[in-house]
Amino acid sequence: MVFKQEIMWGGRPLSIESGRFANQATGSVIVKYGETIVLCTVVADKKPSEEMGFFPLTVNYVEKAYSAGKFPGGFIKREGRPSERETLISRLIDRPIRPLFHKNFRNETQVICTVLSFDGENDTDVISVIGTSAALSISGIPFFGPIAGAKIGYENGEFILNPKNGHESDLNLIIAGSKNAILMVESGANELSEEDMLLALKFGHESFQPVIDLIDKLVKKCAKDPWKVPESDEILQQAISGISKKFLKDIEKAYKGACKSDRNAALSDVMITIKEYFTEKEKFTEKILEEAFFEVCSNFVRGKILTTGTRIDGRGTTDIRDIDVEVSVLPRVHGSAVFQRGETQAMVIATLGTSQDEQIVDSIAGEYKERFLLHYNFPPFSVGEIGRFGSPGRREIGHGKLAWRSICPVIPSKEEFPYALRIVSEILSCNGSSSMATVCGSSLALMDAGVPLKNAVAGIAMGLVMENEKYEILSDIMGEEDSIGDMDFKVAGTKNGITALQMDIKVTGVTFEIMKKAVDQAKKGRLHILEEMSKGIKTHRNELNENAPKMTNIIIPKDKIREVIGSGGKVIREIIDKTGAKIDIDDDGNVSVSAQNATSMENAICMIKGIAIDPLSGTVYRGKVVKIMDFGAFVNFYGNKEGLVHISEMSDKRVEKVTDIMKEGDEISVKFLGYDNKGRAKLTMKF
Repeated sequence: MVFKQEIMWGGRPLSIESGRFANQATGSVIVKYGETIVLCTVVADKKPSEEMGFFPLTVNYVEKAYSAGKFPGGFIKREGRPSERETLISRLIDRPIRPLFHKNFRNETQVICTVLSFDGENDTDVISVIGTSAALSISGIPFFGPIAGAKIGYENGEFILNPKNGHESDLNLIIAGSKNAILMVESGANELSEEDMLLALKFGHESFQPVIDLIDKLVKKCAKDPWKVPESDEILQQAISGISKKFLKDIEKAYKGACKSDRNAALSDVMITIKEYFTEKEKFTEKILEEAFFEVCSNFVRGKILTTGTRIDGRGTTDIRDIDVEVSVLPRVHGSAVFQRGETQAMVIATLGTSQDEQIVDSIAGEYKERFLLHYNFPPFSVGEIGRFGSPGRREIGHGKLAWRSICPVIPSKEEFPYALRIVSEILSCNGSSSMATVCGSSLALMDAGVPLKNAVAGIAMGLVMENEKYEILSDIMGEEDSIGDMDFKVAGTKNGITALQMDIKVTGVTFEIMKKAVDQAKKGRLHILEEMSKGIKTHRNELNENAPKMTNIIIPKDKIREVIGSGGKVIREIIDKTGAKIDIDDDGNVSVSAQNATSMENAICMIKGIAIDPLSGTVYRGKVVKIMDFGAFVNFYGNKEGLVHISEMSDKRVEKVTDIMKEGDEISVKFLGYDNKGRAKLTMKF
């Protein structure tokens, strides 16, 4: 039997349907918004995983080229490894649903969202969140939903619900949550004020309430019987109680270590002692002991913060770790910086390129070029571990995109600064908030390279510890506080406003009161960090690094493009060969010229102008004598254009012979007078 619910939402029909497709999945729905359709399925193993001390959930979002009537790009005409966009949307779906599963549910679970149809207007990200929520809600799996999401834009002082794909605005916000709370936020903004950002969050939360009601109606019609899950794990509770009674003082002592490595080493020693003690006494498994040990450590750290307001490194809740900034650290790169906050250290490198270096992105929405790239690397040595080393994983892609969103609003336009830009952030040491260190380091490295940023950008990670009605918001969280806390709330921006905001939580939601306090506290921290960054470099350098390519843009008439290119590209190849410059010509007549030195670039520009742009009458040009005649001399004065300086135009005095004034190969200054009746350029030296 097919079950379907439908509403008008954001001016377009939204429908959720179950029972028609993929019925062997634990839960399956088709979500349709406009003519965009996504199939969302969830499958869970009937038996819990005994070996894992965590909930084994995987989320995969998949785009099919056929959904937009396209062939996949590349040599192999089949979808392959996930694109960056697919990875980011997979994370976007995962983040709001993960905290809502029953804490004792350990059954391996997989969510797959497949784009079946894309209409080019209604994006698939929010639809996939909604579909996943619906599939989980009807599956019988112990999921405390439903949730929903919305995309919010901001233009001319008005918020826009689900702006159509490609719509430009001062805000691109995706929010997900339940009926009573916010669960996830992902946003980029054009220096939006804290007040406007909070209003956007409220608008978004209110906007998706009809969708939650829609899912509730579907659940009442076709939900499967709920799975039974034990409310408590008695063995785990016994282990927690035993460790607390016997080893709490040892844990407290271990946390007095001055740095992360000292604390980790001390805690590791305590864990070894615990395993030896309880293996003999109680016969707990190693997995149970490790899980119980984490709970005891977590309770200790959280309790200390809530009762004393003091953190494990001695800071208060609003204190920020010491900051150290250095720029121009690498001699041959275009721009570089090291940003260190506490034990987190990012070396960030900026590289300037030409339009030929722009990345071509093939997606179901169409092919486009990306001029600004930001890549984040997190090697295992940054946390003192041995681990996987290779292509970037989901975490690296997600952190890199967050930093990209943070910096993107302050990047000058291509018309203002024609370069392609690439940032690489190498995390050399990490104890929390490496993505925000990347934001700070990226801003510094770009300014060091001479990129005219609109404003410097800084980022800060906020945390939350909450027990019942009592809570504390933490500024600049460390890794240990992230792992035991209830919220990871990252805010980046300039002195004028927010450029990016991301929130992940581990509880069932946070209130607007908490959000407002976190945003206000983050602003104070951000302004402090910007002040510290200014000690390294206050604004962009006036000149580009000597190792950066020289580049400029000129506009030529469209009807001259053919002449500059020449038959079969002969003319433009000749210019490139003679000058060593790179030249790109757009269909609109915009010509980008770049070279490794200014002389090569100017020579190429001169040759292009000589073909495409007529010289200005009355303008003085520097030219080269190419031929001597009895009646005058021919001078190459503008690109490949030649003109005649008649003997009578060489001096105010009488000239007997041309060779008395000049010889072939001489460089002379001439004024362009215009053309004669045969279209020949007339020049004079009398000015």
